[in-house]
Amino acid sequence: MPRSEPIPLPHEDDDHLQLLGIKPELVRRMSLFGNFAVSFSVISVLSGCMTLFGFGLLSGGPVVMMWGWLGVGLAVLLVGMALAEVTSAYPTSGGLYYMARQLGGPRWGWTTGWLNLLGLLGGIAGIDYGAASFIAAFADLQWGVEATPGLILTIFAGVLVLHALLNVFAVRAVSLFNSISVWWHIGGVLVIVGVLAVVPSHHQSPSWVFGHFANGTGWSNPIYVSAVGLLLAGYTFCGYDASAHLSEETTNARVAAPQGIVRSIWVSLIAGFVLLAGLLFAVQDYTGTAAADVPPAQVFLDALGTTGAKALLLIVIGAQLFCGSAEVTACSRMVYAFSRDNALPGSATWRRVSPRRVPVPAVWLSVAVAFVLAVPSMWNAAAYGAVTAVNVIGMTPSYIVPVYLRLRQRDRFVPGPWNLGRWSRPVGIAAVAWVVVLTVLVCLPQRYPVNVETFNYAPATLLVVLALAALWWRLAGKRFSVPVVGDPQLAAVEEQIV
Repeated sequence: MPRSEPIPLPHEDDDHLQLLGIKPELVRRMSLFGNFAVSFSVISVLSGCMTLFGFGLLSGGPVVMMWGWLGVGLAVLLVGMALAEVTSAYPTSGGLYYMARQLGGPRWGWTTGWLNLLGLLGGIAGIDYGAASFIAAFADLQWGVEATPGLILTIFAGVLVLHALLNVFAVRAVSLFNSISVWWHIGGVLVIVGVLAVVPSHHQSPSWVFGHFANGTGWSNPIYVSAVGLLLAGYTFCGYDASAHLSEETTNARVAAPQGIVRSIWVSLIAGFVLLAGLLFAVQDYTGTAAADVPPAQVFLDALGTTGAKALLLIVIGAQLFCGSAEVTACSRMVYAFSRDNALPGSATWRRVSPRRVPVPAVWLSVAVAFVLAVPSMWNAAAYGAVTAVNVIGMTPSYIVPVYLRLRQRDRFVPGPWNLGRWSRPVGIAAVAWVVVLTVLVCLPQRYPVNVETFNYAPATLLVVLALAALWWRLAGKRFSVPVVGDPQLAAVEEQIV
């Protein structure tokens, strides 16, 4: 079982960072709870479950949503535990790509970094665009404003700017917001489920919630439809690597960061299961809800009326805004670290740190690219689904690369203070197997017939990013300067510290 060490002073964390060949530049102001709060906020069941609720209604319905959430959540917990073990050994802002570089070499680190960066940027776009959609739905209920693609994109831009400003000028407030976010999410789930359990006069039966199958995908094979339906949970359980990216700003990072990863997953597993059950029990008109622009809002409206629907929408919007802020924080740290190691075009700019020790250019680059990713939504209704796929197709493979490389290392891997002991190998193998399955699911066509509107752009996106990474490697890979395990310079640093 995982074990921990006494909490060290901040300078001891920085000493370990220097042993890894990295100069400490960021301020360690984050506690164990704060580190957990970032990943929990990024996973955000009030963002993922709500935004993808309609997808679940069409892709297998309640039975796949409920049991799929449990099954996928437990599988992701194995991935998180395996990744947490590697994080304990290499707690850096670079996160996954640094781990892959240390365990597999420069090309592994380079490719993993580009995939992880793609996922983080897609995550910002998906989360904040989802928040903009819910804000537009609220505006429709409150003022009768039509939620056009142009309006949603404008709101999306405003949300991005808000999150950038918070991360640039209110760093301490962002840390506080992440802590508040935990209680907002948990309290929000309890309020939403409690209200939906008490107020509506009609509820679905338990046999319907846990056993009803529905298929609106166009595909006829129920097994295929159920497999696609697992993506509701697969899309939501993303972003827990944020704990690793914030490790250079966390006290006792070798223990706090891995604990943050694991805790964020199992708490989200419980909260999301309760939330989905509460929503499904309260569905009044299945067909109307599945066809709505924002299905959860339709559930609220049918079950509670306009006033109740607006109140619950505000809870969801607040959670989504917390989530987007945390994702911008995590992504900007990844951009900063990747640029610090000369892996991005214009690295000299993106790795700059302000006098307040904030990677300001990295913050603005993160939100700018996220905006560009969502611009096609102006003309194509399927664009948001494509952005969500970008998040998962980038994140999912990058999570498992360090775990796979750790398995290849066998006894050569030196674990950190948080480790799985004799369970390390079986958990790692199971984690790799699940990620292979999930990656295949993400690439499958989700709707039939397949046309421009329903085409799954995830595989094409993956190939484009890998091609760009390979091209940039040829042009600038020699400047990729992450230190190598066993480097004599690191040994000299270690000797000086000791």
